[in-house]
Amino acid sequence: MNQKSENGMNSISPNLLDNQQRIEDIFANCGDISILHWRYGPELTYTAFSVYCNTLVQAKQLNYMKESLQDLVTHEVGPATMVTPEDVISFFNRHGVSAQSASLLENFDRAVTDILNGHVVIFFNQWNKVISYRAIGIEGRQVAEPVTEAVVQGPREGTVESLEKNIGLLRLRLKSPRFKIEFITAGEETKTKIAFGYLEKSVNPETLDEFKKRIANIDKEEVLETSYIEGLIEDSTYSPFPQFRYTERPDAAVASLLEGKIVVLVQGTGSILICPGLFTEFFHSSEDYYQRTIFATAIRQLRIGAFLLALTLPSIYIALSTFHPELIPSVLLLAILNTREGVPFPTFVEAVLMEVLFELLREAGIRLPRPVGSAVSIVGALVIGDAAINAGIASPIMVVIVAMTGIASFSIPQYSIGIALRILRVPLMLLAAVLGGFGILMGLLWILLHMTSLRVLGQPYLTPLAPLHPRQWRDVFIRASLKTLLRAPRNRHLHKTSKN
Repeated sequence: MNQKSENGMNSISPNLLDNQQRIEDIFANCGDISILHWRYGPELTYTAFSVYCNTLVQAKQLNYMKESLQDLVTHEVGPATMVTPEDVISFFNRHGVSAQSASLLENFDRAVTDILNGHVVIFFNQWNKVISYRAIGIEGRQVAEPVTEAVVQGPREGTVESLEKNIGLLRLRLKSPRFKIEFITAGEETKTKIAFGYLEKSVNPETLDEFKKRIANIDKEEVLETSYIEGLIEDSTYSPFPQFRYTERPDAAVASLLEGKIVVLVQGTGSILICPGLFTEFFHSSEDYYQRTIFATAIRQLRIGAFLLALTLPSIYIALSTFHPELIPSVLLLAILNTREGVPFPTFVEAVLMEVLFELLREAGIRLPRPVGSAVSIVGALVIGDAAINAGIASPIMVVIVAMTGIASFSIPQYSIGIALRILRVPLMLLAAVLGGFGILMGLLWILLHMTSLRVLGQPYLTPLAPLHPRQWRDVFIRASLKTLLRAPRNRHLHKTSKN
């Protein structure tokens, strides 16, 4: 009985006034919902009404829909002054709707959802179905170069907030029927449209099954941005290391699809989530494949060195100056002692203080408006660094160490791995202040153990380093020639790992 009553409540009534009352009750106090009454037939006897959200529907789209429906009825049924409800019902029941953007609905909840998605829904008297026309006309950001992934050489197109446009940008580059796109809807209130794509026969089936199983559980979660999905499906929530990659470049997303990855797109955001994200891939940039092999290899090795520098430089300085001064050349040691003369804090406290000031300046530069933010970050760093040295709060060598650490972290293409470095630096500095070089080794060993135990959608995080697959190193520490990369089987290391 409950099921029948629920179906009855969800069905559309043939009584037009009942449908209008339900619409008015559902959208009470919604000032942007418009109800437009229609009259047609002999002496305009018969009634209908359309419902739409005027903040989503443009006037030209609404007029186009009216003209299309009028032409359809006139040519297929007869003059509008002679049409009866029976004619309309008979025609649409037999032929459906011819427009690609229109559909016939029998479920009231579906009609309400279409209204909120920018459709015009038309109710006719004496008919328990409605016609739903897609007429959304929201202005969006135009396709332009991504701000966060600028390149010297390569495509300049970036994703936007429109899900359809983003999928179109991917389809434009990957013209294969093996490129599959599946859609889900998440959230009882937001009803966010989510799409995920993969290249059939290239993606690892076990990884795809695990991904589908996890993403199927987010249907009731309110998803407003792509990063929400990362938090809902990741393996280790409290790991500092990112387990998925982001991109706003269609070419980078297509390259990931060819490598057997899964991409996730969300309506209303321009970021594409790439699953899974392995550790070695965070040092890759799309521009690596647009440059000559020698130059791309040198830049990649520079990034790996920058990662190690950004992670360990402050802690190495603390350990050397506090526990192992005999390892510092005499001339350099004397210079460091001279610069530290008069500084009232231990090396660890000095380093933490400067790191905090640097992070504050970085956050201020990001959050403030762009013209002001760039000035604050550059001028603030110069002024505060010089003032700290003159006031005797910090030594010049510490300012240099912190500046080099920050610059090294900026050289890594993926912003999320830079956040992990910011989190891990402080524990390493603390271990260096307590145990010296032995403490640094302990910290690095703990990080390595954590990374080897971390899995992403069932795949080891350090693949192809652990488990060891030397053949896949052609695109890890070096970037082999394109002839070698393009001939290599796609996604071989993932399939081997799944078998193991």
